[in-house]
Amino acid sequence: MNSFENVTLLVTHYNRTKSLEHLLKSFEDQNIQFGDIVISDDGSKEKHLEKLKSLAETYQLRLILAPQNKGLGNNINKGQKGVTTAYTLYVQEDFVPKPLFAEKLTNAIQFMEERSDFDMVRFYAYFKYPFSKPFRNGFSEMMFNASPWYFSYRKFYFYSDHPHLRRSNFLEKFGKYNEGTSGDVTEYQMMMSVIQKNGKGVFYDDYQGLFDQQNSLEEPSTMTRTSLRESKNLLITAVRHLYRHIKFNFDYHFSKYTNK
Repeated sequence: MNSFENVTLLVTHYNRTKSLEHLLKSFEDQNIQFGDIVISDDGSKEKHLEKLKSLAETYQLRLILAPQNKGLGNNINKGQKGVTTAYTLYVQEDFVPKPLFAEKLTNAIQFMEERSDFDMVRFYAYFKYPFSKPFRNGFSEMMFNASPWYFSYRKFYFYSDHPHLRRSNFLEKFGKYNEGTSGDVTEYQMMMSVIQKNGKGVFYDDYQGLFDQQNSLEEPSTMTRTSLRESKNLLITAVRHLYRHIKFNFDYHFSKYTNK
């Protein structure tokens, strides 16, 4: 048994109980046990609420419900508020851990206990963080530099809401997630807050080696994006990258100036 008594598994959920059950069963099959499991639901339909109650009995988890859908920010905020352990493993319901995860979670906890300045350990991303230095056990420390010579808008993706371990006082240091905005905007604003408040953390180099993201036709992703954001056209992609670089730098420097 891989028991992590000082870690709460926090899962944000909305109308995807089959995906959630798959996630929970995957942890069980790998003999991974947490000090607590918190499922924060964002106003799911009745049939999913009934399934959640059944899962709560099977997996000994705590449900934090909402009377109506209030968005990603509210869902994470109320879920994190319910955590009582020192560390939070945040995972969305459409991810599934791979066999190596228990070992790397053990490493991550060791890092956090040894380095009080580390705020998080990231386990998954769509691309490797562009600026880092080797740490150990297959992880690298992320190094943010605001200088324009570090030319990559991807350096601003220091934080993401993909699976990661964090200290449970995360919101006290970086502020609550903004509510009443789209999921992308909520994540972007937290990303900027973490950078502006000098967050520190490490990143698993094999960035898709610990989790699979699985979206079935029956329970597709609930995140929607505009067609321009998803376009594979080379010209549109180039313009989108340039726009992001300019916007991210402007937002970062403007916020640093106005917060003085």
